[in-house]
Amino acid sequence: MANDPYAALGLTKAATTDEIKKAYRKIARTSHPDLNPDDPAAEARFKEAGRAYDLLKDPEQRRRFDAGEIDATGAEQAQRGYYRDEARRPENPYTQRHSASRGNPFGEGADADDFFANFVRAKSSSGRAGAIRGQDTQYRLAVPFLDAAQGAKTRITLPDGNSLEVTIPEGARDGQTLRLRGKGEQGFGAGQPGDAYITLDLAPHPEFARDGDDITITLPISIDEAILGGKVPVKTITGVVNVTIPPGANSGQVLRLKGRGVKGRNGKGDQRVTLRIVLPPKIDDDLKTFMQNWRADHAYNPRSAKETS
Repeated sequence: MANDPYAALGLTKAATTDEIKKAYRKIARTSHPDLNPDDPAAEARFKEAGRAYDLLKDPEQRRRFDAGEIDATGAEQAQRGYYRDEARRPENPYTQRHSASRGNPFGEGADADDFFANFVRAKSSSGRAGAIRGQDTQYRLAVPFLDAAQGAKTRITLPDGNSLEVTIPEGARDGQTLRLRGKGEQGFGAGQPGDAYITLDLAPHPEFARDGDDITITLPISIDEAILGGKVPVKTITGVVNVTIPPGANSGQVLRLKGRGVKGRNGKGDQRVTLRIVLPPKIDDDLKTFMQNWRADHAYNPRSAKETS
């Protein structure tokens, strides 16, 4: 990852939280691997933007990065001399105990590195004190829209070449983080392994969109379907169903399919179908003549408040 996560998002340190979110979503929409299958540069931009957003979206992590306490990967920045300085502090309880019984180990001629090497070995040999929990690991996972809506299983390849199975829960949300217990780095001695945290990046869908637990879609209909009504097939996340178009339907009118959304805390959401009247690709003479004759006796102004009330 680049040293500057702000640059990865095309921003400066003065960016607001909303600007960071908007910049990431813009890159995710244009550079997602599913939309650019043969463009490694787009995939690299997507991944780098994801890592940058993962760091900067958390106010505390962002503060620590800006202060130089962590680097762009979220790792702690090493401070030279920290252990020696900490050990030499007179209020350090271990130093006080050691000094009282055996003299100051950091007196003239003593080596602080030797002291800490012996300290670690002593802790390790004591069993419980030598058990150090493994570090947690963090990953980002691009998830197809329908996999997130319906739930799925997938595998990710780790940097060491091993793979990890991830269960995508039904109704998973963009930016949701999954915790896999014990799937992080191995512990030291008898220490337990850390956990793996998987942040989900939902890929956009060419037809569906999501609003909370609702699924939204635009349905093109013909002039005769709009005027006369009828049953028209429409896609849902679980398959095709027929929806009833009421006579006299207008563009922008919304039909609701109950329970056809995604799983949420309060059950499944709905699917909202927005109608859009589409003219024929070519207006033939028959349609033109019919409309001329109809307008002669039935003309109306849809922009008039009286006509639309």
